[in-house]
Amino acid sequence: MAAPVLVWFRDDHRLADNPALAAAVASGAPILCFFIFDEISEGFRPLGGAARWWLHGSIEALDESLKRLGSKLILLQGAAESVIERIASETGASAIFWNRRYTAEEIAVDSAIKKSLTVRGIKAHSFNGRLLNEPWEITNQSGKPFQVFTPYSRAVGQRPVAAPLPAPQNLESGNWPSSILDEALSLAELHLEPVRPDWAGGFRNHWQRGESAALERLADFLDGGLKGYAENRDIPGVEGTTRLSPHLRFGEIGPRQIWHAIAHRRSHEPGLGRDAEKLLSEVVWREFAYQLLYQYPDLSRASHSRRFAHFPWSEDEKAFEAWQKGLTGYPMVDAGMRQLWRTGWMHNRVRMIVASFLIKHLLIDWRRGEAWFWDTLVDADPANNAFGWQWVAGSGPDSAPFHRIFNPVTQGEKFDPQGNYVKAFVPELANLPSAFIHKPWEAPPLVLRSAGITLGRTYPLPIVPHGPARERALEAFRRLRDEQLQQSSAERD
Repeated sequence: MAAPVLVWFRDDHRLADNPALAAAVASGAPILCFFIFDEISEGFRPLGGAARWWLHGSIEALDESLKRLGSKLILLQGAAESVIERIASETGASAIFWNRRYTAEEIAVDSAIKKSLTVRGIKAHSFNGRLLNEPWEITNQSGKPFQVFTPYSRAVGQRPVAAPLPAPQNLESGNWPSSILDEALSLAELHLEPVRPDWAGGFRNHWQRGESAALERLADFLDGGLKGYAENRDIPGVEGTTRLSPHLRFGEIGPRQIWHAIAHRRSHEPGLGRDAEKLLSEVVWREFAYQLLYQYPDLSRASHSRRFAHFPWSEDEKAFEAWQKGLTGYPMVDAGMRQLWRTGWMHNRVRMIVASFLIKHLLIDWRRGEAWFWDTLVDADPANNAFGWQWVAGSGPDSAPFHRIFNPVTQGEKFDPQGNYVKAFVPELANLPSAFIHKPWEAPPLVLRSAGITLGRTYPLPIVPHGPARERALEAFRRLRDEQLQQSSAERD
């Protein structure tokens, strides 16, 4: 019997448009599929609780899909390098196939594995299954990576996007040796889902995990959400976004599939041009984040702009806890934070509002917000999460300037004018008229009483006033900038 080949599933939990799986099938050899839960390789960042919950369902769905094709997914745990060394030795595999990852730590592990296997005569094949373009492929005329999104996006638009690969119709499964089967774990033994307490109950009401659910969500969006997307995507009170982000995060669907599905629909409905372009630009924004992560491996750990190295961040733990719990007294901020806790997801417009509030109203280090999102988002992504926080902070490449400070009241009035979003997640304000829904402290006493609200008891007063908080943030940034100018001047002298 021919020697088997290995397919290592990582963040690519799908059968369709999976280059590593397709190449393994094309080899004609028996295939052994496996997943390694690795949180101990050097520098690896453990998944947050919400992402672990998603991973459980994602692996379960992938295994069911493989079983329908006559295969199965073996689950192993430990440092990937040592686990694969044992697998390769015990199975006598002739080759291994995987799709690439892009954090510096993951690249180091993958490179070490590839080198070790090659020395032993085992072929290691890696593919791009996560992005439209590899991070090193899009460069400016000088051959260097873009630092600004707009020219990057133009460059991506000039390149063709490969058609997605079809899912295999069957798999010739190999036989796992008993030594590896004895080491394999059940999904329950990975302890990915919470038990006591089961804080993920609300997640199950909002999400279906797995490749089939991802494809169904895309189809539903094309039919009912693409038209009007350019405007609706900013309105958190309506279903105006794709909600594909966690499916993309775990590779239950790939960007090529989304790109071609949107392009196909646009070709048949020319009136969708603006909406389609906006959605495709969001796909490219994700790509840009990965290029930056590849170029700047410390994106989640250090401010890209050196001027923030000595920023006077606040250590106000009470304020940070109020932000986490959605008890800041600003309804738009609180609705977002409660949506996050209840569903594991937050509307993108609101993500910017709550991040701006933490960084600029409270002067709390953006890294603390990034870490909270990492733990509570089902779509917590190593590139998008870090880049998003640095973008709001004004500390990252091609970021919003620090002096851009979102007013949570006017943002609410603009994007949630009737208060539908706030009322859905801050029910204690549900009876407040829309004129006061984003500023309940301005409501007359009679209106508050009629709505059943006692500020400071049933709903908090603002923990910081907007105007003074804004001025405090701007002053802190001005002082920092002036100090740096003086330092630069002194160095020149």
